[in-house]
Amino acid sequence: MNIYSTLQIGDYHLNHCEDALVIKNIGSDRIIAAVMDGCSTAMESHFASTLVAKILRKTAIETGYRELYEPGSAHFDPDTELKAILQNVFTELNLIKNQLMLDEKELLTTLIIVLYHKKEKQGIVLTVGDGVICIDGEIYDYDRDNKPDYFAFHLKDNFNDWYASQTQKLYFNNIHDFSVATDGIFTLTRLKSLEHEEKIDVFHYLLKEQSGHETDEMLNKKMKKLENQFGMKPTDDLAIIRIIENIS
Repeated sequence: MNIYSTLQIGDYHLNHCEDALVIKNIGSDRIIAAVMDGCSTAMESHFASTLVAKILRKTAIETGYRELYEPGSAHFDPDTELKAILQNVFTELNLIKNQLMLDEKELLTTLIIVLYHKKEKQGIVLTVGDGVICIDGEIYDYDRDNKPDYFAFHLKDNFNDWYASQTQKLYFNNIHDFSVATDGIFTLTRLKSLEHEEKIDVFHYLLKEQSGHETDEMLNKKMKKLENQFGMKPTDDLAIIRIIENIS
C-alpha cells in the first residue's frame, strides 16, 4: 500500500493555509486519513482545521494503546468504529471550546474522514460538508454551494442523532486506488500565460493517473508540474490524500 498527500495554500490566500490533513495508523491494521477545510468567512479558520487534525491524531494513538490492553472484537465494523472516533472528536472539541472560551465561528471546518482496514482492504468514508472522493476512478462530488453544514454547529446536539442523520457516507471493499480532496481541487486555474495552450484534466491527473508512484512525493511533484508546465495553481487551499493498493 502506498499513501501520498499534498497540502497547498491557495494563490489568493496570503497568510495561512486553512486546510489540513492527517494520516495515522490505529494499531497495525487500520488507518485514519482525513482532510479538513476551514471556513474562510469564519474566525482564524486555519485553527479549526488544524485542531481537528490534532484531535484525530490523538484519538488514533489512544485507540491503538487501549486495544493493546483491552482487546476487543476481531471483527471490523467500520461504521461502529468511525462513530466512536467522531464521538471522541465531539467530546474533545466541546472540552477545548469550554476551556478556551471559543466562539463557534472559531471551530468551523469541513471534514472528510476515511477509516480503512489495511488487511481486509475495506472501510468507510464520511464527508461532513463538501469535498471530493475518488474510488477506483469513480468521482463523488459533494457540493454544498459553499454553505457546508459544519459539524461545529451541532456540538450541543445529541451525538447519536447527529451521526444517524449523516447521508454522505460510503462503504468500500477491495479498493485499488482511493483519494479524498477538499474543494480547493475545483479552483486549479491557469494563472500565468504559457507559449503553448496544452490542457490537462486535473481530476484524472491527481486522482487517477499513477505516474510518479515510486516516490512518496508523487502528489507534490504533480502539483509542481501543473504549475510549471501548465501554469495552473489552486486559488483556494487544497488538501489531498491518495491511497494506492495496486499500481497499474
